[in-house]
Amino acid sequence: MLCELRARQFGVIEDVALVLGPGMTALTGETGAGKTLVVEALQLLCGGRSAPGLVRAGQDEASIEGRFLLAPGVAGEGALDGVGAGQGTGARGAAEAREDGAAQEHEVVLARVVPSEGRSRAYVDNAMASLATLAEMGRQLVDLHGQHAHQSLFSASAQRRALDAYAGVATARRDGAAAEVRRLQGLLAELGGGEALRQREADFLRFQLDEVAAAALQGPDEDDQLAREEELLGEAGAHRAAASGVYELLAGEDQAVDRVGRAVAALAGRGPLCALHGRLASVAAELTDLAGEARRAAEDLEEDPERLAAVVARRARLHELRRKYGGRAGGMGGVLEWQAGALARLAELESAGERAALAEAQLLDAGRELRLAATELGRRRREAGFGFASAVESELRRLAMPRARFEVHFGPGAEAGTDPAPAGGLEPGAARVTVPPAELRATAAEDVTFMFAADAGEPLQPLARTASGGELARAMLAVRLVMLEGRVSGGDGGPGTLVFDEVDAGIGGEAALAVGAALSRLAQRFQVIVVTHLAQVAAFAGSQVAVRKVETGARTVSTATVVVGEDRVTELSRMLSGRPGSAAARSHARELLAQAGPCGDFRPRGHSAKRAAALAD
Repeated sequence: MLCELRARQFGVIEDVALVLGPGMTALTGETGAGKTLVVEALQLLCGGRSAPGLVRAGQDEASIEGRFLLAPGVAGEGALDGVGAGQGTGARGAAEAREDGAAQEHEVVLARVVPSEGRSRAYVDNAMASLATLAEMGRQLVDLHGQHAHQSLFSASAQRRALDAYAGVATARRDGAAAEVRRLQGLLAELGGGEALRQREADFLRFQLDEVAAAALQGPDEDDQLAREEELLGEAGAHRAAASGVYELLAGEDQAVDRVGRAVAALAGRGPLCALHGRLASVAAELTDLAGEARRAAEDLEEDPERLAAVVARRARLHELRRKYGGRAGGMGGVLEWQAGALARLAELESAGERAALAEAQLLDAGRELRLAATELGRRRREAGFGFASAVESELRRLAMPRARFEVHFGPGAEAGTDPAPAGGLEPGAARVTVPPAELRATAAEDVTFMFAADAGEPLQPLARTASGGELARAMLAVRLVMLEGRVSGGDGGPGTLVFDEVDAGIGGEAALAVGAALSRLAQRFQVIVVTHLAQVAAFAGSQVAVRKVETGARTVSTATVVVGEDRVTELSRMLSGRPGSAAARSHARELLAQAGPCGDFRPRGHSAKRAAALAD
């Protein structure tokens, strides 16, 4: 339930705060006073598109805030799980619980800031959030009915749930059978599918394993060792020449070894130079050893073209194995890892026959059960569709739409928007249900689409494609009323707060009274906020908010005030005749209030009377 709404610097609104209660609240006022801005503020709060032109002239930004109370066991509690994850505290993490001894009630606060330049910002429980998060939460909290408003009942899944709830249809049997089919299909996929598929996979694995086994791999570092040997063999001649050259430079005639030897001899027996003599002697010995190693290396290095060719061929074979089986690990280690996994998979396939045969038999049984459950579910949905469509059309007739048609379509192509020929020569306006071919597909029962035509002769269209905002609002109102009659609570029927704009467009008299009575009935289960120009509708509200334009200095601003008692009679009189002081209009207003029933004042939960009055001002 929306408990509090505040808008600042929003259009002609300078700063308006509304404290709202349960039941039905009517927003009334002269055309252009700013009633629709309240609805637009809610749209923004629920993730609607923003525009810089919404910011009050001369201000840097506009802000909208809404506080929602989610009572235990009703719409919304638990509905926000997972929404807002990673967005600061998140709706559930930051929810505040009352601890006054009553059942706990969770709160969530949404906010939207629209700057005069740049992108808008969204907040959930005072933490930054993405616009997508705000929109998702808004869809679960508020349903806006009217022109350019989002509708939770537009989605096929929501329409299917609404029909199921109306009919009291449980999908547990079908869902359980579908889950069992998916489990067995997954098991057979793990086992390799059917016998023929498993045999083909096993044969291919054997071929691959034979290829790897024939290579007789020596370990994960074999290729590294061969790379070093290939480099040695490929440059053997150059390596030998280099070693021989070093030997000649060190030990050749009058080369380094001889010269250092003469230097050692020159220092022999000279006490002051004893340390230098010792170091030179060590150098002479090291040079002699190095010369010997260079000579031996030159003698050992021999060219071997045959061995080089064998190493090159072996490395090419290993490269091909790495390409085929190395996988992400790469290298020969990856090939050996694949080999181990392939051996395990082959063993599994070779032993999977009995398990697969059992799973296939179980899958046949599960598929049969799924078809039976889906057929039964589809039958019950189609049976409920007749009553549902008839009930909606009855409500539409009471809402001044006598020629409107409403149908529930089932099966593939149900959302195509076509208007199939009436079956059995049904008269226009008679509720019909189109059905798929005789043999029901397992998924056909899932395809549910609400179709609507506002006037006689007009083609049926999916509910989401209805053009007129007022007609659509009344259609949605009729659907909600039927859902209510089907014992659908706010939690099952969608968001707990319903907002109707232009719901009374083009009607009056008895039809207006019918709309008001219908909204009042709906308010028994939902919080209903309606923008209306008709006193006949407003009289049914438990609370009425008058939106007026007033001049403050050189500026015009909109105010919103809860009207009660004689102030409410005055506002209804203005709506009836344009003359708030007219005795006849005031008498009529009192008559409407009496006809609608008692509409007492309210005190929002979590607020003192002083707080409510301050916000209303």
